[in-house]
Amino acid sequence: MFPSCADPSTLDGAAWLACYLTNGKHMAFYTSFGTVMMLLAVTAPAALLFGFGGAMAARARLWPVRVIGRTYTAMVRGVPDIIFFLFVPIALDQAFEWLRHKAKCPDWTEPIRQGNDFVVCAQAKLPLSTSPQWVHETYGFFLAVLAFAIVFGAFAANVLFGAMRAVPRAQMETAEAYGMTERQSFWRILVPQMWIYALPGLSNLWMILIKATPLLFLLGVEDIVYWARELGGAKTSIYAYPHPDWRLYYFLGLLVFYLSLTKVSEIVLGRLTVRLSHGQATLGGEALRKADA
Repeated sequence: MFPSCADPSTLDGAAWLACYLTNGKHMAFYTSFGTVMMLLAVTAPAALLFGFGGAMAARARLWPVRVIGRTYTAMVRGVPDIIFFLFVPIALDQAFEWLRHKAKCPDWTEPIRQGNDFVVCAQAKLPLSTSPQWVHETYGFFLAVLAFAIVFGAFAANVLFGAMRAVPRAQMETAEAYGMTERQSFWRILVPQMWIYALPGLSNLWMILIKATPLLFLLGVEDIVYWARELGGAKTSIYAYPHPDWRLYYFLGLLVFYLSLTKVSEIVLGRLTVRLSHGQATLGGEALRKADA
């Protein structure tokens, strides 16, 4: 905040607005945009990792592994996302604390479940009550990322499973004819070629993930939706910067942000599709061959 902003009651016009937009809460609002971008940057590869593991499990030869993979994709895709977003962080938090409780407090005799309360010893709490605020925020963000990765990983698993099956069987037979093992043909032939078939589904999944980031607000993370509601709500004279209800303007700002992010994503994904289509037996690959001829 500028030195001239020390006494907001003496300000008006552009000076008042400049001080208002640079106060501490607005700085937290601007930082929350980085939180959303970090969520996308961490969740996307994590969900892809879950999805790849789920797709490999779904096509495994061992029956128990195959059942686990297909159950994971079917169960998560069949349950409303918001249930998982609310359930998974709570379940994981209690599971982590229960494991720490068993390790750190073996002499504890009282039941952990006491009615609606989940009670563990103080040493087992996550994070500890003495931990700084950033530890609590990081832990909440970690649980949110894990919940997002599990949910969107199930959708990614279904997309990747279909992409693996879309790779022409003749490619795999050729690899076998050249003496490649099953593992070699999987990593050298199937995986490199499946991405062009998976990209349309993964592109849609990326757009859905962008739209799902406001769910951070429901998980207790102070994201852009939280701050837009907090800052845009009507403020009376007891606040340093009183103003009427401005939530419409704040949420219009969020609309511009999400539409811009979507447009940039479309451009990047379009270029990635063109690059992956080179040499592929797809409509995009055929179009590129005809264009080069």
